[in-house]
Amino acid sequence: KINGYYLGNAINSTIFASGTDDLRPVMNGVFFQFNSDSLRFVATDAHKLVKFETSEYAASEVSEFIMPKKPLQILKGILQTESSELVIQHNESNAKFIFDKSSITCRLIDGKFPNYIQVIPKNNQKKLDIDLKLFLDSVDRVASVSLDKKDGVKFNLSKDVLNLSVNNTNSGDGKESLNVKFDHDLEISFNSRYLIDVASQLDGDKIEIFFNDTGSPALIKDPGDFDSIFVIMPM
Repeated sequence: KINGYYLGNAINSTIFASGTDDLRPVMNGVFFQFNSDSLRFVATDAHKLVKFETSEYAASEVSEFIMPKKPLQILKGILQTESSELVIQHNESNAKFIFDKSSITCRLIDGKFPNYIQVIPKNNQKKLDIDLKLFLDSVDRVASVSLDKKDGVKFNLSKDVLNLSVNNTNSGDGKESLNVKFDHDLEISFNSRYLIDVASQLDGDKIEIFFNDTGSPALIKDPGDFDSIFVIMPM
């Protein structure tokens, strides 16, 4: 059993990171992983990843399955107004969500979800602390110089300063400098669209980004949210 509002929150927090690649269907949904001490929801498109986990709920037996996006969107809509508990049942091919007076059954995605634990950085000690709105607005402004949102936003970090820049041969350059909390020197680039997608999911006033080096994934957290962690790959 799980509270409907909480499940809706878990879906909302993860579905945006799922893939759209028909060649990799296992990534085109959300991975439900139920353990005896926690429930975990994971989504990734190989560029970004989100893990949403709670120990408030647990499963009677260990199980896992991949839910496709379409029924999740329907569930998300229902759960916005559903705060009572529901029961989740599944077998190898289908999952069933049982409410008080109704139920939804859907076919699962067949296949094995990637080993996401390997992707989540464990040694990212270089912590960047910044106001979330300031960061989002600045990345958006710098990225808007480029007609192609796939252009990388370059982070040039030094002691307490973040210089953001985009360089596009057709549309010109965008640059901004922000005061931040940071104690290292680092240069790294990210796809601006993925960065904005992830940062837009945070609800608090601050964003924390943990780095290792130029070629390693970054770990993103909302300091007030203990359920979610986000990973974004550098360019």
